[in-house]
Amino acid sequence: MAAQPELWVVDLGRLPYAAGLALQERVRDARERDVVPDTLLLLEHDPVYTRGRRADPAELPLGEEWYAERGIRIVDVDRGGRVTYHAPGQLVGYPIVRTTDVVAHVRGMERALIAALAEEGVAARSRADEGADFTGVWVADRKIGSIGVHVRRGITTHGFSLNADMDLEPWTWIVPCGLTQPMTSVAAETGRTGPLVPCLRRRVAHAYATECGRRQRLVPPARLERILTATTPALV
Repeated sequence: MAAQPELWVVDLGRLPYAAGLALQERVRDARERDVVPDTLLLLEHDPVYTRGRRADPAELPLGEEWYAERGIRIVDVDRGGRVTYHAPGQLVGYPIVRTTDVVAHVRGMERALIAALAEEGVAARSRADEGADFTGVWVADRKIGSIGVHVRRGITTHGFSLNADMDLEPWTWIVPCGLTQPMTSVAAETGRTGPLVPCLRRRVAHAYATECGRRQRLVPPARLERILTATTPALV
């Protein structure tokens, strides 16, 4: 029997958004060269609003200066989707994997998040049949998980975010994903207090590996860095 292919899972802790984006790009380049297998980066970000390719200026109605005064940067990114928010207390996942079907990749992330939330006692669902704007994971009419991806040469970047015990107020300062429906979190749905990300991280990693039919392998960030550094082609 052939060995089950690996999914590398890397717990990065908390990173500024720019650092997470740069690492994604390095891992994507390595994945394209088959230096690393499919890889899932898991982390938390400093407060930031990101604008996807379908974002509308009206989704950030209070202006960049107002958000900056509250310590929230705004970054334009190449993923699909609209405006979303990242901050501590939210689990962010970047699956950097080969795919030939972007829709199946997105649906797989939804299923994995729903499975992980079920283990947390949260009954979540997909609303894929309601259109692209409803991509993500929902608890009734409240959104708990967001998804947006980019694909280059069959390799994905960006991915999902799942609200654990983050402050939800900054979501009310934008029009998240172009929708006016409320955001929620594991803490809000269960009444539990944080930190909730560590347990959620383990559940999501297991659920995503299972969804993809991969054997999870935990890889320390330092080891990933050594591999990326050693295998990066020299500039000439």
